[in-house]
Amino acid sequence: MTRIAFLGAGSVVFTKDLIADLLGFGDLEELEIALHDIDGERLDTAEATAHRIADQLQAQKRAHISAHSERREALAGADFVINMIQVGGIDATRRDFAIPAAYGLRQTIGDTLGIGGIFRALRTFPVLRDITRDMAALCPGAWLLNYTNPMAMNVWYLSQIAPRQRVVGLCHSVYWTVVGLSELVGVPYDEVSYSAAGVNHQSWLLRWEREGRSLYPLLDERIATDPQLRRRVRVDMYRRLGYYPTETSEHSSEYVGWYLHSDAEIARLRLQPGEYVQISEENVAEYEATRELLAAGGNLALDAATEYAPQVIHSMVTATPRKLFGNVANAGLITNLPAGAGVEVPCEVDGSGLRPAQVGDLPPQCAALNRAFCSVAELTVRAMLDEDPLMVRRAAMIDPNTAATLTVDDIWRVCADLTAAHGDLIPLPLRRPCELRED
Repeated sequence: MTRIAFLGAGSVVFTKDLIADLLGFGDLEELEIALHDIDGERLDTAEATAHRIADQLQAQKRAHISAHSERREALAGADFVINMIQVGGIDATRRDFAIPAAYGLRQTIGDTLGIGGIFRALRTFPVLRDITRDMAALCPGAWLLNYTNPMAMNVWYLSQIAPRQRVVGLCHSVYWTVVGLSELVGVPYDEVSYSAAGVNHQSWLLRWEREGRSLYPLLDERIATDPQLRRRVRVDMYRRLGYYPTETSEHSSEYVGWYLHSDAEIARLRLQPGEYVQISEENVAEYEATRELLAAGGNLALDAATEYAPQVIHSMVTATPRKLFGNVANAGLITNLPAGAGVEVPCEVDGSGLRPAQVGDLPPQCAALNRAFCSVAELTVRAMLDEDPLMVRRAAMIDPNTAATLTVDDIWRVCADLTAAHGDLIPLPLRRPCELRED
């Protein structure tokens, strides 16, 4: 029997999609689904959701569902651990946006890079450390399938503190980018082949073909005839860099210093600073609606989510070969990005495990942007490893969007304010006062 632990299972809608996909594989025989969340009400809702899905899919006999308020109980004997925690929840997200905004710093999503990404990482790292310690004791051979952002920082940190831990970060951005682009140029997704690599949320579509012919010329024609397409950040970046980035325009806008500091660029590219706060509030509303639906005895909508974690589990358990995109530590995979960095590359997965592909050099302009991204991630990881609050400020100073907007003094103040506001969620050594050198 395969045991799968869900950490952060109170993210009920995401949990629903993952469990529905897992139980949709008829050749996955008996599954133990162990749910964990620190929020009791959300855990109860996740458990009810799992049972309802099993009922709807007539999988009650092969789905053994349990809920655990204690993480170690859920992890005991697990073969796979799906991590989707959000440390601090929506209140921490609101602080990540509101405090920098008071200084004039705009963010759109704030979960990957920049001030928001840095402080989300600092809240998340201690929990990741504890998870890997528990896994080493309770399920040492298990795969950690990480969805939690900031993905690149988390993967890098995990490779430093738990180098023996089998871990891959999973994100659907490459897949959905290619699905959307193929629809845009009128080519069925099933007829295309492609490859991408870089860092999570800033990978690059290196190859996109149909019958051996690049589809980029069709995209160029489509962009040339549609002025509104040119009012998107990703399209603007593609036209200037030559390769399409694999995350949304909202995400992509805050990983560079070109757009969010400018009112004119925000208008031209139809950006909405602070958008993720609204998205988070909508997620809360969706959770509430799901809970009410379950209480009323209604059925859940079970559309195929095509998420990677169920595919990885299915491939490893049934020895079904698949190719997907995963986030792993850079061990010579992308040769012009830093060693050890969390990178996103093509992977093969089957019964023998997961094997990332060696990509070689990225195009120099793409690698240059990725290195700036990696620099912020590296300093954030170092801040945690070295317990150095000064390194937190240095990470923020290096961040392209932050540096394009704030003075260095204001960067210092934002970091101090966020550290104080997040309180115990930030590790104690990183809450020490951080003064400038006087010599």
